[in-house]
Amino acid sequence: MANAEPIPILYRDEDFIAVHKPPGLFVHRTKLSPEKDVLLQRVRNQIGIRIFPIHRLDRPTSGVVIFAFNATAARKLCLLFEERQVTKSYLAVVRGFADEQGEIDSPLLDFNREKEQEAITHYRRLATQELPIAVGRYATARFSLVEALPKTGRYHQIRRHLSRAAHPIIGDSAHGDIRQNRLFRDHLGVSRLLLQARSLAFLHPDTGEMIRIEALPEPELVALFRRLGWSYEQDQSVETSH
Repeated sequence: MANAEPIPILYRDEDFIAVHKPPGLFVHRTKLSPEKDVLLQRVRNQIGIRIFPIHRLDRPTSGVVIFAFNATAARKLCLLFEERQVTKSYLAVVRGFADEQGEIDSPLLDFNREKEQEAITHYRRLATQELPIAVGRYATARFSLVEALPKTGRYHQIRRHLSRAAHPIIGDSAHGDIRQNRLFRDHLGVSRLLLQARSLAFLHPDTGEMIRIEALPEPELVALFRRLGWSYEQDQSVETSH
């Protein structure tokens, strides 16, 4: 932990700080994840100021995470999340050729698997690729890069919804396709979950200013996109190279 790379800071004001979480790191400690090396502690050590958690990403997911500098600011932004006033965008590499756009409106069991909760995810396809590698009964392997826009915030929502839509995220060990995951590991050298929290947007609870926080893909993802013929530019657009 002492030699860990600094966490990139994406946004900071008097109330909030947003950072780019690397994959493989919990956001904060819980009973199920008591690890001492967590994002909250790293950021706190890095800036020397106490911070308060507001939301979280799954351990294997990378991208935008925001913290508050005080409990009052944390409560205000937590309320915006609860009221669905925060727009969230994710990038995911999935199996198959996804539709150009779609909506998945399918309830999901909560973390304790005790009750179903409303869950809605919109998505749009950004790019596709077909590789001449046999997978199972198929002679080739097809993939899509999609943008997922969850309207609710349920446990593993994007991962479970895309799996239900027959487009599991590559690298997902819980809801994914073992053969496709193996293909990416053996042929492309990538074994991580290919899901990134791309952006957050909300009205600042004190100033009313529209805040949009974006994270560019990590170098590992950029290198993968290039190998798949996808160009990812600074304006966040994705095009298929020919």
